Amino acid sequence: MLPCVEEYVNYLAVEKGLSENTLASYVRDLEKYEKFIANTENEVDLEMLEDADIFNADQSTVSSFIESLMKSKMAPTSVCRTLSSIRGLYKFLVRERLCKSDPTSNIAPPKRPKRLPNVLSSQEVNRLLTPSSSTAAVQLATTKHGFDARSVRDLAMLELLYSSGLRVSELVNLRISDVNMELGYVRCIGKGDKERIVPVGSKAMNAIAFYLATARSHLGKSDTSSTPDDGLFLTSRGGTMTRQGFWKMIKKRALEAGIDTKITPHTLRHSFATHLLENGADLRSVQELLGHSDISTTQIYTHLTKAKLKETYDKYHPRA
Repeated sequence: MLPCVEEYVNYLAVEKGLSENTLASYVRDLEKYEKFIANTENEVDLEMLEDADIFNADQSTVSSFIESLMKSKMAPTSVCRTLSSIRGLYKFLVRERLCKSDPTSNIAPPKRPKRLPNVLSSQEVNRLLTPSSSTAAVQLATTKHGFDARSVRDLAMLELLYSSGLRVSELVNLRISDVNMELGYVRCIGKGDKERIVPVGSKAMNAIAFYLATARSHLGKSDTSSTPDDGLFLTSRGGTMTRQGFWKMIKKRALEAGIDTKITPHTLRHSFATHLLENGADLRSVQELLGHSDISTTQIYTHLTKAKLKETYDKYHPRA
């Protein structure tokens, strides 16, 4: 990575406080741009590339790069994200007086198709979370091989995610000390290292309490005191659960529950927001619960509820 690009990434990490996953996306986008510049300058070896090659790039260079991404069948949303990464780089370079002008200023991003997030119906959520009570969890977790601590953990994670609307990255990074069992809330660190307090329902709290009392010690750690390694949800080897591990788990649980809807790590978060709005919650409150800095991000869920209303109207009105 070129020094000027590395300086920008450090700025995003230190000054903007971006998460590791977001930073990794920036790095991937900017490395693609570096490779394109190297090929344009006939410098196949990236080690020959210099900061000056980035500084001297003009609008036609950036436009050609964006066109190459579109020709490669990259999704419009990914192209827009990549352009945003490059735009951010040049704004930084101009502000630091390392670059005279911003070659991205007059480049319009490709149109992105409006895609509504996948959500589960209330019935599908109930099927996914049916074994959430202590009795059902014991039945599910007791197999011919003995006590299945992972099943108890999985149920606690799913209950908490749907009850709170946390991002998956926030969920897997929770510590035991972040859960207030008495008052019924969790403390999480969201995007930009912003802390927020999120209320959690009694069913989710019961599932967490049951997991801590019966299953967590079987996953590698018996000490539940507040230590630097007091991750709430552990893998079978005692390490902290990862986003990838959660994704595999929720797909497996959805399949077992007979749910055909496409499942992603954020499906329960989307369902949480949509069901709140469908039942009368105001948009501003949902924004706070989700940790959105801009209410326009939350408004995507109003489109889902409107679509549901239209579907109901078309199905039941005699003259629809």
